[in-house]
Amino acid sequence: MRLRFGELTFEGGRRLLLRGPDVVHVSPKGFQLLELLLARRPNAVSKAEIQEALWPRTFVSETNLPALVNEVRNALGDHAKEAEYVRTVHGFGYAFEAAVRELPAEAAGEFRHVVLWGSQEIALAEGSNVVGRERIADVWIGHPSVSREHARITVEGPVATIEDLGSRNGTLRGAEVVRGRVTLVDGDEIRLGSVVLVYRAGSTEISTQSAI
Repeated sequence: MRLRFGELTFEGGRRLLLRGPDVVHVSPKGFQLLELLLARRPNAVSKAEIQEALWPRTFVSETNLPALVNEVRNALGDHAKEAEYVRTVHGFGYAFEAAVRELPAEAAGEFRHVVLWGSQEIALAEGSNVVGRERIADVWIGHPSVSREHARITVEGPVATIEDLGSRNGTLRGAEVVRGRVTLVDGDEIRLGSVVLVYRAGSTEISTQSAI
């Protein structure tokens, strides 16, 4: 489950919560609570169901759940009185409130293409992938130096190319200004304004450690 809401990206499989390129710390129980609320959205989840999911057949203090909800809210930058993400349903439980965009799962295939932005690994789909600051961009980069629709990465089987879309600050592959369509090679650095992405490609699993 890969979801985006606001400036946050939730990656269930990788057990990561990211704000832009940065990892947001959340405890295992906090992550489990967030995952449950996201899975059940927009429906409210009762306190009893949450207790059973997080602490099955275990007695815990009544303060444990509110404390965990506060931890999740703090991680999201949320507030109980004006909840943007986690809403309290008084006398019942909690619900995830914000609009959520489901990010496409990686298609199984011989080739895999991703871009790395800090700790975030963003899969590229076959065909066109618009990179930009617009929240509906295929590759969302929330940085003011990035144009709303900055560049396009096109994937065709084992080959990926990049082209600038008339961005304000330009697109570079390494030190080369991108003019027209330029073919990307595994390990290429892509500069969009002041943001640097790393392009990775291969026929086997790519990890963020391999780019270090």
